[in-house]
Amino acid sequence: MTANDWISIVVVLFCLVLSGFFSGSETALTASSRSSMARLEKHGNRRAGVVTRLLGQRERLLGALLLGNNLVNIAASSLATGLLLTWFGNAGMVYATVVMTALVVVFAEVLPKTAAINAPDRIALAVATPVGWFVKLFGPVLMWVEALVRWLLTFVGIRVGEDQAILSAREELRGAVDLFHREGGVEKVDRDMFGGILDLRELAVSDVMIHRTNMIMLDANEKPADIVNAVIAAPVTRIPLWRDNPENIVGILHVKDLLRALHAVDGDAAKVDIAALMAPPWFVPETRPVSEQLKAFRRRKTPFALVVDEYGEVEGLVTLEDILEEIVGDITDEHDVAMPGVRKQPDGSVNVDGAVSVRDLNRVMDWHLPDEEATTVAGLVIHEAQSIPEVGQSFTFHGFRFRVLRRARNRITALRIQPLPRQPKTA
Repeated sequence: MTANDWISIVVVLFCLVLSGFFSGSETALTASSRSSMARLEKHGNRRAGVVTRLLGQRERLLGALLLGNNLVNIAASSLATGLLLTWFGNAGMVYATVVMTALVVVFAEVLPKTAAINAPDRIALAVATPVGWFVKLFGPVLMWVEALVRWLLTFVGIRVGEDQAILSAREELRGAVDLFHREGGVEKVDRDMFGGILDLRELAVSDVMIHRTNMIMLDANEKPADIVNAVIAAPVTRIPLWRDNPENIVGILHVKDLLRALHAVDGDAAKVDIAALMAPPWFVPETRPVSEQLKAFRRRKTPFALVVDEYGEVEGLVTLEDILEEIVGDITDEHDVAMPGVRKQPDGSVNVDGAVSVRDLNRVMDWHLPDEEATTVAGLVIHEAQSIPEVGQSFTFHGFRFRVLRRARNRITALRIQPLPRQPKTA
């Protein structure tokens, strides 16, 4: 072989290396995590900033990488073809096609892209600077290419730059966390907490409130001693007081204020002035988003509010703890009443109190029952049945069998829920 032949072989190999560089860079940069790069840039990583800027001009980036990749591939193929034609005559065309196809596919496409897809962030940081130089070098050419591509795409109804995302950013985050959970990278409790944060804007106060049937309230007209005894026996620290009828709530009594007043009168409950201790009630609409209510709690520096409907009727109460439990799960202490409401059975079924919320049941059992039309499990059954079921009736919907165990007047108080086996999909 002559010196020119060796030079041609070296140039072909160098072109294949460059081709692998461009192919791997394309895969690494497009697969890299923008959130990771933003975090690294915030901590002073300059190469992460370069990656972020390159991803911000994705069309130009792809155009530059494809331009470089095609230039070196065509150059390598041309040189190899000329070299093999010199060696083997017309048969060299066939040899060049076979050899270059194998070399390009293995060493310039599959190998670098496989490496890049397995460590996209690391390789993206490594190639960011040279790729950035290449994009700047061919900037004018790429601007004309971009304009031509945009013009051609308009003929098929694709407008580059318009938001065509199928899922919202919130749903994409939720999907990413679910994926990491399935792969074992995120624990269930962390997944549930993240999902609870994302759900805050979608929930209304009525979805997390304590219904009025479960509220502890006292008659303000009762004797002070009776009120003191009832407050001390209650498992809560704030109690609404009503006068004349339960809908007329006139104030909120805090246990701490009551104990101070009781101490001031040497423990004589009859001398406590209940009216002077009551704080004015705070009423909020049931349609207020939970995220807005959380901000309101912080502004007013109080964790307790009464929820009213559109007619001003009291529907329940909401506390800061109720909102936090939507994120972190149930918060219990030594004074909470033990009311789990969900009891697993040996046969795989679950006995559930009717007042248990669908969201809490989904969280505990990792189910996906819908909660758009009903807040509680009993409400879900009534909504689906379109009637108030009798004890012993069973219903099947959403992949579960619901059996009514107990009923008090018009309220379903206990149910048994049995997950049904999934039917195999038929072709």
